[in-house]
Amino acid sequence: MDVALPDGVTARRVDTERIETNVLLSGEPDGRPVCLVHGNVSSSRFWAEQMAALPDRYRVVAPDLRGYGDSETRPVDATRGVREFSEDLTALFEALGLETVALVGWSIGGGIAMQYAIDHPGTLSELVLVSTMSPYGFGGTRRDGTPCQPDHAGTGGGLADDEFVERLAAGDTSAEADASPRSVMRAFYFGPDVELDPETADAYVEAMCATATGDGNYPGEAVPSDNWPGIAPGEHGVLNAISPKYFDTSGLVEVDPKPPVLWVRGDADGIVSDGSPFDAGFLGQAGELPDWPGAEAYPPQPMVGQTRDVLEAYAGAGGSYTEEVFAGVGHSPHVERPERFRSVLTEFLSG
Repeated sequence: MDVALPDGVTARRVDTERIETNVLLSGEPDGRPVCLVHGNVSSSRFWAEQMAALPDRYRVVAPDLRGYGDSETRPVDATRGVREFSEDLTALFEALGLETVALVGWSIGGGIAMQYAIDHPGTLSELVLVSTMSPYGFGGTRRDGTPCQPDHAGTGGGLADDEFVERLAAGDTSAEADASPRSVMRAFYFGPDVELDPETADAYVEAMCATATGDGNYPGEAVPSDNWPGIAPGEHGVLNAISPKYFDTSGLVEVDPKPPVLWVRGDADGIVSDGSPFDAGFLGQAGELPDWPGAEAYPPQPMVGQTRDVLEAYAGAGGSYTEEVFAGVGHSPHVERPERFRSVLTEFLSG
């Protein structure tokens, strides 16, 4: 991937004990460490403009996850949830000599950040969740996290759009089809009033197209199911890793000590919401998936409500969280409202 970076942001490859990781860097080398973790079908490039504008008092690190951007492609063992990614972060922090970090995760990056917090208590100064996936995984659960189907049918790699995956693999940077990465970015990553600089938009689309595709990466394989809608998660790949069959970070409530949490989201998020068009329950209710068994058997996943429930429990157990809702903003508050996001983030980190 060959895209220009903003002034003040540099790229470096770091050879860790697990993978070779491409990392974007900004700020002072002896500054306060902040790690920015990107979301699915993206890369660290989506953080670069924020990195260029953050104060130099922070040592900002933004890695490409395995199989994304310019990092090494290694398969994802979905049966471990997102621990392939969170353990890659652990190896990166060890290689860079980072002991205590403010960890910021966007979308699936929020899920990775929660998993890291659970597995490494006492190492985070703050935890920031940006448009985070639910602590109960993506799709197929009721409000309390219980599965709609015993085999978690309707979640995982089988829910990906085949044409979108094909166009990713082909490096399609056009907007010729609704399933072209550029069109998907425009429709779902951002709210309707966002106008990106053309060069920045091109850089983001190129970053999307650097996603490794296949059964071991994005989206992962699917297996047939006797339960609606007829497909269940396999054991490999990204979308299976975030299936509630393997992913559950509601244990964040029990972390001790508890870092303060900032939850930032847009109220027009087209990916993570209480009615996500990427959720089988919502698609069934909308008539897009036939033979929906109904709201009692398979409701749309209340992703935002689930996150709030877990964070309320976190606060009730002695932690603290702050929720910031950006009106009219979609899935990417740090891109759509960069100044406000930066202000909220730095104020929180200044604590």
